[in-house]
Amino acid sequence: MRIRSVRFGRHAVPLARPVSDAKVATGRQRPLSRIDVLTCEITTTDGIAGLGFSYTTRAGTPAQFAHVKEVGEILLGEDPADIGRLYDRLLWAGASVGRSGVATQALAAIDVALWDLKARRAGLPLAKLLGAYRDSVRVYNTSGGYLQAPIEEVTEKATQSLADGIGGIKIKVGQPDMKEDLRRLAAVREHVGDGVPLMVDANQQWDRPSALRFGRAVEELGLVWIEEPLDAYDAEGHARLAAALDTPIATGEMLAGVPDLVRLIDLRAADHLQPDVPRVGGITPYLKVAALADHAHLQVAPHFVMEIHVHLAAAYPRDSWGEHIEWLSPLFEERLEIADGRIAVPDRPGLGLSLAGRARDWRLDQVEFHLNGR
Repeated sequence: MRIRSVRFGRHAVPLARPVSDAKVATGRQRPLSRIDVLTCEITTTDGIAGLGFSYTTRAGTPAQFAHVKEVGEILLGEDPADIGRLYDRLLWAGASVGRSGVATQALAAIDVALWDLKARRAGLPLAKLLGAYRDSVRVYNTSGGYLQAPIEEVTEKATQSLADGIGGIKIKVGQPDMKEDLRRLAAVREHVGDGVPLMVDANQQWDRPSALRFGRAVEELGLVWIEEPLDAYDAEGHARLAAALDTPIATGEMLAGVPDLVRLIDLRAADHLQPDVPRVGGITPYLKVAALADHAHLQVAPHFVMEIHVHLAAAYPRDSWGEHIEWLSPLFEERLEIADGRIAVPDRPGLGLSLAGRARDWRLDQVEFHLNGR
């Protein structure tokens, strides 16, 4: 069995409506209107295929696509089961641009495709191949809680999410006026009741004193966590905040390399670590982070891309949370099943995904490599 062909695609998946978080509210970014996705399809000489993907928001996918166009041909003729060795070869092919950021985020699409292929060959869902602890994962919704929505819309969407079987609700905070954040949060807590798990996400908005002030103001609300209260790279600040507050701290989604996430673990800077497979460079580096997090007795609540992360969360010893954001769902033929506050691990082999026919409508570019040029 050898790799016969590799196909990369660059796609722009539109959102139903633009959304805004604290980075938009404070003028650092424009509203998000689409998700850019890099797909990788690997086919072997005996006809088994694997699908992987990475993503960016606002910028970066053209650079990822350019990188895989340069290194992707290395895969041809190789044994796809040798995932670790192939990952190292791809890293060394792009060694001059480093081992984090755009380069490894491009490799994430390849790495995910290789793991998907391996699980498909075994006839197992990826979670089972990795060693599942459970068949479903607790799930919370984020997409209904963005800042551009009036509070009446946020509470209405919270009601709908709970009716759809989602178990928790997360809303965005981090507006210039903290009192407005507190007002919206109190309204959501009153609306859903004390028994519904509730999280907030500040998207790196605050400085250390502001984050501490907010954390103290909401202690009685029983939040599951406060997410990204500080700059993503302020590990020391997150550690101080975690030590000072009863409310748990969650962070890690923006970090694009294993060493930065390990620093959060070493400093006990997050109660809920939030690695993101596409951002950290794939499943291979993610598993290294997860092993260290488990050793440190931390929860791991992976960020976004529930289509990948449901498998990894199910294969983590501690039952944490998966994030429900439906933005990528139109890209795939299959849908994940949600009920009773949990998202089920698909029983199909691999990730259990295939590209939808309409993915062609969103494709901006494509390149293919074939063994012996065929």
